[in-house]
Amino acid sequence: MKKISLTLGLFVLLGWMSSCEKGFDQLNLNPTAATSLNPVFTFNNAIINTSFPGSIIIFEEPIVQQMFSPNSGIIAGGNYNIDNRGSAGVNAQLWQRYYRDNMRYLIDGLAKTKTDANRSNLYNMMRIWKAYVSMVLTDTYGDVPYSEAGLGYLGNNLTPKYDTQESIYTDILKELPEAAAALDASKPTEAGEVMYGGDIVKWKKLAYSILLRAGMRLSKVNPTLAQSTVQKAVAGGVMQSNADNCAVRNNANFQNTVGTTLNSTEAANYYLTGFFVNYLKATADPRLQSIAVRYVGAKSGPEQTAAKANRDPTVQIGMPLGFDNGTIPAQAKTDGLASFYDYSQLDRTRMGKFDAPCFLVTYAQTQLLLAEAAQRNWTTGNPADFYTAGVTAHMKQLGDYDATSLVSDANITAYLQKNPYVAASGLELINTQYWVASFLNGPEVFANFRRSDFPVLTPNPYPGKEIKGNFINRLSYPDFEQSVNQAKRQEAVTRQGPDDLDTKVWWDK
Repeated sequence: MKKISLTLGLFVLLGWMSSCEKGFDQLNLNPTAATSLNPVFTFNNAIINTSFPGSIIIFEEPIVQQMFSPNSGIIAGGNYNIDNRGSAGVNAQLWQRYYRDNMRYLIDGLAKTKTDANRSNLYNMMRIWKAYVSMVLTDTYGDVPYSEAGLGYLGNNLTPKYDTQESIYTDILKELPEAAAALDASKPTEAGEVMYGGDIVKWKKLAYSILLRAGMRLSKVNPTLAQSTVQKAVAGGVMQSNADNCAVRNNANFQNTVGTTLNSTEAANYYLTGFFVNYLKATADPRLQSIAVRYVGAKSGPEQTAAKANRDPTVQIGMPLGFDNGTIPAQAKTDGLASFYDYSQLDRTRMGKFDAPCFLVTYAQTQLLLAEAAQRNWTTGNPADFYTAGVTAHMKQLGDYDATSLVSDANITAYLQKNPYVAASGLELINTQYWVASFLNGPEVFANFRRSDFPVLTPNPYPGKEIKGNFINRLSYPDFEQSVNQAKRQEAVTRQGPDDLDTKVWWDK
C-alpha cells in the first residue's frame, strides 16, 4: 500500500511540475513592452527630423546672402567663405540628420512594409520621402551613399559605397512617379503619419512637385531630360494651393532647430544681410515687414529688448558683408548705428520662433518652377500667371508663421503691379523670387542659386576666404567619414574632385 502511495505521489508531483513549465519561457518578458515598432512611428521620426539643422544659418543662408554673422569660432562658415569641420563639425549637421538618422529610419521602415499588402501606402510614402531626403543630401555634398545606405543592421554593411549624383538622380526620377502611381486610397491610408494624415491625394501632389524640382535641377546638365521630367510631373499633378504645402509643423515637443538657436545662444549673433534687406526695400516688398525686426539703438545683445523692437520696413538696415567682429563696429558707426547690434535681424518672435514651421516643398516654389518651365517652353501655360501665383502664395504662406506676418491682399496686388513679370528678364525675375520664397529653406535656396545663377550676387569680399572661386559650391564631407568609411569616401573624392568647397556637384555645370 505504501508503494502504491509513493507511486501516486510521484505522478502528482510530475504533473504539477509539468503544469508549472507551461508559460515558463514567458516569465521574464515584460507583458506591456512593445515587441515590434509600428513602422509609421519610424516614418514620423524621419519626417520630424527632416526639419533643417541650425547649420543652415552658418552655411547656406550666408552663401546666398540672406542671413549673416560677423562672428567667428563655431559659427564661421559661409560668412567668411571658409570650411568648418574639425571638432565643431558644422558641415556635418545636415549629414547627421538626413543620412545618419533619416535614411536609417526610412530603410528600416521600407524593409518592414515592402511585402505587406496592408501597408503599401506607407511603403510608397516612404519611397517618396527617401527620394526627397536623398535629393537634399546629394545636392549638398555631391556623391553620397544611396544604394547601400542604411544597411548596417539589415545587411551588415558598415561601409556603403558612395553613388554618383547622376545615378542617384536617375533612381529618384524613377522612384517618385512609380511611388505616386502606386498610392491607392482604397487601401489603408495611414492616418497616423504626421505630414498629411494619410491624405493620398496630397502625397501624390508632393511626389510630382518633388519630381518637378528634380527635373528643373537638370536644366544645365541635361535639358532634354529636364524637359521630359517636367512634363511627367505636370501630367501627374503638382501642388495646387498652400493647403498642399509640405512642412514640418513644429511644436513644444519637436522644435524648430533654427528658431531654437536664434532664441538661445545665438540670439544676438545673426543679422539680415544688406543685400537681402536692400532688395526687399528697393522693390517695396511687403514681406520685409513680416520678416525683419530692428532693435533701434541697441548697444549690446541684452539691449535687444521688446521696447526697442521696430518692424517698420523703412527703418530696416541690413548688415554689409565682408566684416568680422573686429571690423564691424566701425562700419556700424559709419552706417549711423549705435553698434552692430542695431542692424536688422530675422524676427525671432515670428518667423524665427522655436515652434515655427519648417517648409520643405511649397506651392509657391512649385508655381515659380512652372513659370521658368513655361518660359523655357517645357510646359504649357503663361509664365506671368505662374509667377503671380507663386509670389502671391509665398506672401500668404507667411501667415502660417504668425498671424501678424500675413501679407494683405491689397499689399500683394500693389507689389505685383510695381514688380510685374517681364519676359525679357524672366529667368532672373522668377529665380530671384524663388530666392525670396525659399528663405529659411537653406538647402533648397543654395541649390537653386547654383542651378540658376540667380539672384545676381556680388561675392562676399571678406579677405580671409578659403575658396578659389567666388562662391561655395558644395559642403565638404564630415571628417568622421574618414574614420568610419575612408576607402569608399576616397573613391568618391577621386571621382568627383577634391573634398573642398570649390568642387561642383554633377548638375552644376
